[in-house]
Parts: sequence; C-alpha cells; structure tokens
Amino acid sequence: MTDEATQTARQQAATGPAVLRRMNAAAVLAALRAGGPQAARVADLAAATGLSRPAVTRALAALSEAGLVVTTDAGEGSAAGTAGKLGRPAQHVRFRAEYGHVVGVDVGPHKVLAVLADLAGRTLATSQLTVPAQVDGPRLFEIVRAALTAVAERAATAPERLLAVSVGTPGVVPPDSDTVRVAPSIPGWAGLPVVPRLRDWLNCPVTIDNDVDLAVLGEQWRGEAAADRSLVFVQWGERIGTGLVLDGRPHRGATGAAGELGFVDLLTDPDAVVDLPLAERLPDGLGPFEHLAGAAAIRRLARAAGVPLGPDGDTAPLFEAAARGDAAALAVVDRVAARFARGLAVLLLLLDPDRVVIGGGLSRAGETLLGPVRAHLHRHTLVDTEVAASTLGDRAVAVGAVRRALDLVEPRLTAALG
Repeated sequence: MTDEATQTARQQAATGPAVLRRMNAAAVLAALRAGGPQAARVADLAAATGLSRPAVTRALAALSEAGLVVTTDAGEGSAAGTAGKLGRPAQHVRFRAEYGHVVGVDVGPHKVLAVLADLAGRTLATSQLTVPAQVDGPRLFEIVRAALTAVAERAATAPERLLAVSVGTPGVVPPDSDTVRVAPSIPGWAGLPVVPRLRDWLNCPVTIDNDVDLAVLGEQWRGEAAADRSLVFVQWGERIGTGLVLDGRPHRGATGAAGELGFVDLLTDPDAVVDLPLAERLPDGLGPFEHLAGAAAIRRLARAAGVPLGPDGDTAPLFEAAARGDAAALAVVDRVAARFARGLAVLLLLLDPDRVVIGGGLSRAGETLLGPVRAHLHRHTLVDTEVAASTLGDRAVAVGAVRRALDLVEPRLTAALG
C-alpha cells in the first residue's frame, strides 16, 4: 500500500462510524457525569450534547453495555418525577458512579489522610495515619501505601482495583512532574519516585501535586469560592503555603513554585550579605515567614506571655481564652494577626483577588483570629478583600486530590467503550 493510500485509510478509520459512535457515547457520558448522581432523560441529554434522540439512544446502549449507565424508574434520582402525567413515561438513565473508585491523598509531615470516593465524588471511606517524628522519605512512602490499603479495605475493595489516585504533598512539584523537587520539611522525600512506584503497584493513573494547589482545587469544587475568578488560598498551620487562582485558572508558576508565602523573608536586614541559597538556610525546613507566623511561633508567643496551651502544644486553649476576653491571650492573637497580615498583604497588593480563604489547623480559630487579621490587613492594603475560613477545614487538600483523580478517570471510562 502506498503512503498516500495508508494515510487515507487512517483518516477513514479515524472518522468512520465506529469512531463517531464512540465520540457520541463519550459526549453523552460527559453530560451524565456533569449532572452528578441525578438521573436524566434522553431529551435532556440530547439538549445538553446537541445530538439527535436516536444518536443519544444508541450512545446509551453502548454505555449500558460497558456497565457505565443504568436505566432507572421514572424520576428515580431526578429532580422531578412523572407522577400524575399521562402517556408513556420518559426513560431515565443515570451514570453508575459505583462503577469504580478514586482516592485523594494528603501527605504531610504529621499525617497522611486518604479519602476514597465514587465516580460522582461522594466520599465512601477515609483513613488517617499519624506520621512519626523525624520521618524520612522512604518511610513516609510506606505510610502512604498503608493509608491506601486501609481506605480501600474500608470501602470493601482493593488498592489494585482503584481507577485513579492523586497525591498532594508539601514542597515544589514542577508541572507534569512525577517527583517532588524541593521538600524542606521531609528529608529524603524530594526526588523519591513516588508516582512510578504507586503506578506500578496500583496499575492506574497516579499524579502528585503541591498540597496547597490541590486545596485550591478543592475549594473551587466543594467550597464557597466556586464563583470566584481570582482566589488566594492560604494553608496556615505549622507550614504556610498559598494556592492561587487567577482569571478562573490555577496559577502554579513556571516551575510550580508560585505561592510559597512561607518563604517570604520580612526580617532579614536588606544590607546583610547572605551567601547561601534560601533552601540551605533552613535547617528545620521552615521558611522565614513560617518562623514568624506559623504555629510554632504562636506557641512561643503564648508561652512567653504565660498563656496556657493544650497537650502537645495545642493552640486551641489560646484562642478559647482570647474569645473569653483574656487580656494576655488577646495580645498574643493580635500580635500573630499583625505578623500574618504583613505577609499576606504583599500578595493582596500584587494580585487583588476576589477572596482570601484561610485553611489549615489555625483556621479552626475562626473569627477570634480572622477578625484581627482583617483589621491589620486594612492598614496594609489599598482595598479591603474578603477573608474567610475554609468550609472544608483540614480536608481541603484531600478533597482537591479527589477532584484531580476524577479528572484522570475520563480516559479510562472512554476506553471502556471499546
């Protein structure tokens, strides 16, 4: 066969009836998934996809044969039934969210949280494991494996049957990379082939992303910021990281290092000579701003002021005392808020976002902490920006990882059509 004939055959194969039917089925599947767990009528799907009713019907037959959709009773799972209506009831179909499972994993220096969801994004099981002090990369990887095994068992499945896994981690993750480039808080984690090892074990798509970038995705998906075109999300706890959304799209920077608020240095003498790179000046892995306003700094200020803390340095008693009007506690909280506002103001002056969402452990302090933060921000910025606590709390990273994993599933579902 000549090269021209070969090319013509390939073009015909790529545009033939089988390919068209597969494209139509994929379009109907996407419309069903976009509608969530609710059932839909053929007419609804035709309107959503622009396909004819016969084309939608043929697509649904292919999807049903692949096990991806199921016919339901009229109105089952839909917004409105057909009770009281005359004539033949409309056929309703729904996407089988139970077809498979995905997992989002939040990896940190203190805990690993795995959340298993069905293909509609509904959480079915969770597993949280404590990370011991002084953990290194290889040991942390084994904890991730244990969390994945445990969460799969709780959902009565096996890790090898998962359809996709997404991992959120501290540190810098270059775009489309399989490894973490910089992870100051976890020795031996940077450069570890986490994704290839998990992919070989699970035999499914696996990605790894910066944890706060995934938290932003979670806020846009399940939080209060879905309508915002620009968003600053700050994970405030032991570490301080920032995820950014600009013009409706996540912004990660050229190397994936955008939003590292924790490494902003507000203290160094500008005339001082510093020979070492920033990453080599951080023996404990914490950045300059984290030393200034992170949870460890708050504990130091509280102890210096004689304000009691909880077991293992829990800061909740500090904020409870401030809420009761304790003068010493109020002074500590105000000082922390002032420090935090100075760093955050830099981002707000540069980006002018619609909203700031505060997540992480310190967000649980609520208005006791955020009220003073707003007051200090007012002194450092030109316009006031809405500042609110995350409604997802410490699950934001894992929720965003689930959303990312769901995106990875699409090619596998399409491949099931044959």
